[in-house]
Amino acid sequence: MPSTPGPRPRRLHFNLFLMGVGHHEAAWRHPRTDPTRTADIAHFQQLAQAAEAAAFDSVFLADGVEARSDGGWGLISHFEPFTLLTALAVVTERVGLIGTVSTGFSEPYNLARQFASLDHISHGRAGWNIVTSAGDRAAQNFGRDANQEHAVRYRRADEFLRVVTALWDSWEDDALLLDRASGAFADPAKVHEIDHVGEHFRVRGPLNIPRSPQGHPLLVQAGSSDNGRAFAARWAEAVFTAQQTLAEGQAFYTALKRQAADAGRDPAGLKVLPGVVPVLGSTEAEAKALDQELDDLINPERAIGVLSTVLGVDLSDHPLDAPLPPLPPVAEINGAKSRFELIRDLAERDGLTLRQLVGRLGGGRGHQVVVGTPEQLADHIEQWFTRGAADGFNIMPPILPDGLTDFVEQVLPILRGRGLFREEYTGHTLREHYGLPRPVGRHGR
Repeated sequence: MPSTPGPRPRRLHFNLFLMGVGHHEAAWRHPRTDPTRTADIAHFQQLAQAAEAAAFDSVFLADGVEARSDGGWGLISHFEPFTLLTALAVVTERVGLIGTVSTGFSEPYNLARQFASLDHISHGRAGWNIVTSAGDRAAQNFGRDANQEHAVRYRRADEFLRVVTALWDSWEDDALLLDRASGAFADPAKVHEIDHVGEHFRVRGPLNIPRSPQGHPLLVQAGSSDNGRAFAARWAEAVFTAQQTLAEGQAFYTALKRQAADAGRDPAGLKVLPGVVPVLGSTEAEAKALDQELDDLINPERAIGVLSTVLGVDLSDHPLDAPLPPLPPVAEINGAKSRFELIRDLAERDGLTLRQLVGRLGGGRGHQVVVGTPEQLADHIEQWFTRGAADGFNIMPPILPDGLTDFVEQVLPILRGRGLFREEYTGHTLREHYGLPRPVGRHGR
């Protein structure tokens, strides 16, 4: 009798986080980057093609709907997500395309239509990174004096997801007929109004585009506050997160998987991908030299201004070589609570001065920064993956494109040699890359 194949071995998932010419705060000032390329679509297309050639699961674009008051745009792309990701879709075939859009400053119908369109255009490679937007400056671009309270933002987000997923399911998979002989374009009995009336939205439906290749684009989330974790446990299929230590990563991973199970989901259907900034060199000394070069280019005044906003404390006159002053309780923070806690804990755990904290955050804004050789980074990734802290990683090169090239050419061969990462794609859709099923439509028969 033929043998029954065993379960497929667990493999790492890698997402390339696209960010201008690099994730380091001062990447645009480094001689190995060209800051003019942040406005060049060819730059992003080449990065996406390189990620696809390396069989990354996906590329990811962060986004915001406000300009920083100091004009500091070293980390930001000039393009909004749907425009950029559509341009990437036409020059790639397999790599997933994940974009950030806020539930706080969007309408469910428009967003559902945009992501369904991207999923059709890319033949099933779209993903949505769901954010609620933390800052008041964003709210002031949409007719509000200040942002909504943290818990209200997440209630709105939950209702937003209920509306969007209903709209994605408003067409049954076989509703489109295109019967030339009879003149039947679609079966009206298989196209459904959703008639949603809730606290924040009233939406009749149906969507004006048939159900997309993935059914629902992949749902991604990045908040780690109590509200954020509860939201992720209910909705997210991938979570981009930030932890500094293995123990913190293991605790977050275990708790989130347990919350997903308590919500009636299969924990394997939720992938946890911490961010990691790989600062690589052929020797540890060479890697440390690059790290120092980048840190030396940080503008402390600008960085302290951003940190003041996140922490809710004016640090502009605080001594650079002193520890942080007393911080407000996290309950008083209406912005990004999880990022506040991460920065507070990092400063306290490592006894950092303000100058040291600015340097540590300049590399990855609170994500892990691994400075070392390719073998050391591979060991770090393997440890987190095999010891219950990650299903993969959100790769955040400090400089682009060189940092991506270094990771692909120097780190991936080591991980492949250890049997931890795929040699080539085995599927075509983003859901297939992540090993996730296509959702069954709620009106399916």
